Amino acid sequence: MNTQFTADVLENLYLKEQKSTSDIAKALHCSENKITYWLKKFGIPKRSISEAIYLKKNPEGDPFRFRLPKTKEEAILFGMGIGLYWGEGTKANNNTVRLGNSDPKLIRMFMDFLVTFFAVNEEDFRYHLHIFTDIDINRARKYWMDELGMAETQFYKPTITRTGKLGTYRHKSEYGVLTIYYGNIKLRNKLIALVPM
Repeated sequence: MNTQFTADVLENLYLKEQKSTSDIAKALHCSENKITYWLKKFGIPKRSISEAIYLKKNPEGDPFRFRLPKTKEEAILFGMGIGLYWGEGTKANNNTVRLGNSDPKLIRMFMDFLVTFFAVNEEDFRYHLHIFTDIDINRARKYWMDELGMAETQFYKPTITRTGKLGTYRHKSEYGVLTIYYGNIKLRNKLIALVPM
């Protein structure tokens, strides 16, 4: 057997350095099928497709770092953040942290929670605005940008619902309902684990 295909070499490249089978094949000048064969031969478990995609998107590791609160004030924010996600967050989506509301103070608190305890970069947040046809989209977008300090490029295409279709719900806010998105499956799973069930 070629000495380059030792268990130690493949464990180092695949498990420690987190390289893909494709990258290892290129480095060792062989086919990807050969790498897959030897991983199986040495009993090295292959990553799932979702794990492989995550590593490809995050080659430097997780884009967040979780920590627990250190002060009484932080403990209050932490509890509020968990409570907001429990009550207002969308748990059905497996890949994205989502929370929607018409109150910018509530959205801001959830943003502060993610930034403080997960070291999330605010530039990585994305936003979706749901408005009614009698609301000016540019005015609504400017309102949320002024309130929360996001860039216009962070908005997804808005959803516009015909006025009256959802009854009196539109009266809750003249600026629509904003949903904040953070696309990271590991952070989403961490939040789900923290939510009391």
